[in-house]
Amino acid sequence: MPKSNLLYTANHARSGTKAALPEIETWPNQYRGYEITISIPEYTSICPRTGLPDFGTITIHYLPAKRCLELKSLKYYILAYRSLGIFYENAVNRILDDVVRACRPKWAVVRGEFTTRGGMRTTVEARHPRGRS
Repeated sequence: MPKSNLLYTANHARSGTKAALPEIETWPNQYRGYEITISIPEYTSICPRTGLPDFGTITIHYLPAKRCLELKSLKYYILAYRSLGIFYENAVNRILDDVVRACRPKWAVVRGEFTTRGGMRTTVEARHPRGRS
């Protein structure tokens, strides 16, 4: 198998994890005991290793507590990933962390289903609280 001349570095691995992104706004929840699912089928980011675009669908599923995610600000937040170099795994975990920080849900799941590249399709899922099955 040919050896790639592009090596993964610690900078590749960290890329995008601390980048400044638009704030996700929230609004006061009026009800309890219901779940919200938001599907974002036009997610795009940049592979920090190759510089090529990545595409996929991000799904956010959560049980709101006192706050709900405001969708317009969420849209601008996700759009900011377009020019961000970040791996799939980091993007999904970063989105989860930012959603949790914004609305403090009882639980949340962020799932990234990324389009086929090189004959492989990748799905990444992160949960709050961490370790929730």
